[in-house]
Amino acid sequence: MNVRETPFHDSRRDFLWRSANGFGSIALAWLLNRDATAANATPHTPSSADAPPSPYAPKPTHFPPIAKRVIHICSLGGVSHVDTWDHKPGLTQRHGQEYKDENYDPFFGRPGRLMRSPWEFKRHGQAGRWTSSLLPHLATCVDDLAFVNSMHSRSSNHTPATFLENTGFTMNGFPSLGSWVSYGLGSENQDLPAYIVLPDARGLPAGSAINWTQGFLPAAHQGVAFNAKGEPIPDLFTPKAIPPSRRTAETDLLRAMNRDFAAANPGADELHARIRAYELAAQMQLSVPEITDLSNEPEATRNLYGLDQPVTRDFATNCLRARRLCERGVRFVQLFNGGAFGGRPRINWDAHEGIEENHGNQAAVMDKPIAGLIKDLKSRGMLKDTLVLWTTEFGRTPVTQGLKSTGRDHHPNAFTIWMAGAGVNPGLAYGASDDIGFHVADKPLEFYDIHATMLHLLGMDHEKLTFLHDGIQRRLTNVHGHVVKELLKGS
Repeated sequence: MNVRETPFHDSRRDFLWRSANGFGSIALAWLLNRDATAANATPHTPSSADAPPSPYAPKPTHFPPIAKRVIHICSLGGVSHVDTWDHKPGLTQRHGQEYKDENYDPFFGRPGRLMRSPWEFKRHGQAGRWTSSLLPHLATCVDDLAFVNSMHSRSSNHTPATFLENTGFTMNGFPSLGSWVSYGLGSENQDLPAYIVLPDARGLPAGSAINWTQGFLPAAHQGVAFNAKGEPIPDLFTPKAIPPSRRTAETDLLRAMNRDFAAANPGADELHARIRAYELAAQMQLSVPEITDLSNEPEATRNLYGLDQPVTRDFATNCLRARRLCERGVRFVQLFNGGAFGGRPRINWDAHEGIEENHGNQAAVMDKPIAGLIKDLKSRGMLKDTLVLWTTEFGRTPVTQGLKSTGRDHHPNAFTIWMAGAGVNPGLAYGASDDIGFHVADKPLEFYDIHATMLHLLGMDHEKLTFLHDGIQRRLTNVHGHVVKELLKGS
């Protein structure tokens, strides 16, 4: 008999690897054994009440919330505001002129000429919001969106700007938005994490999992990433090559080790936390396949998102999964639209070589799925308590990147984001850039303000949601930010 087919003849390294990476199967065995253990317990047997409270348990808010959950769509690469939602007739009038500004310091140091948008702008909806022909599907949703046309960032470099967008800091290692929400609110569904990430099927963002790190918060609040293709969560299930008898023997041994450790180390919070993580993984073995299987969705719904079209299918799958996760009580779902930088053609919005080709390709991927998500949430009555937040790390320059270029450089001085859903003032256009979209001209905002407003809608005071780290009461908004009341209904 092959030694590797027997239950107990693996190397120590093999056993420990499976114990760590195959924790889902261990969890399932633990979960199935839980009821039997409870049935045989005497009145003096320690119970789960002796363990620390679950980090996933729902937590009280600072004040009554309007939003129960958030869907954050993060478009990577820098979406051009002057080619999407920030209409600039002045840019059209000055097309071809050189732009001279002693304070202008382009990222790649090659200022060019002012360039009008290649797309036509028209007013849409009852609010009459300007939208370019680049986004025909989202144009039909403008009455549900609140635009912020006066954003500016502290970085013109993709990775630090994306960290700022997601964590409030330009350095890595700080907790992301979803981790703060998970820490502050817990989960409505104990079968799923509070914070789930849906990366783009074309590739991970620069920095990979750093973008959904829990930083210095407890590890339970890190984002859990689902693969867009293939197995949603690697190592969640026992490999088919491992016989059930072998797994049973391993789980029996680990259970005995845990029991002995708990007896020798009373009050060991780490052990209880690990067991709770195993339990969650076991529950996910049952819940994840159902959530990620879209075959039971009506054809009309699938087509609404764009699952019937090759160019939109992958991102549409993530958008539809986001709705299903929200239905099941996940607090924060983050979708990444765009992958890593470099390579040709680009798989994000980084339009250095040519705005028309790049943004045309990226909009074809994004436009219909997000519009479908908004319409689907609205038709199900979920938009009233789901906050949808669309952001990009910065905009793109109104001038070309070089005198002979048709591309646009990084532009943190002014750009646009939008919000929709729970508590948001629909159809609003907040703030403004100048006549060519170069600088903020009215009501400047930073991501700190957007983060504070998001937490407010979730019932949390951004100044009170803190965590002591290195002697500092850290918070998502650092020492900045204010709630933008004009973005809220009834303001």
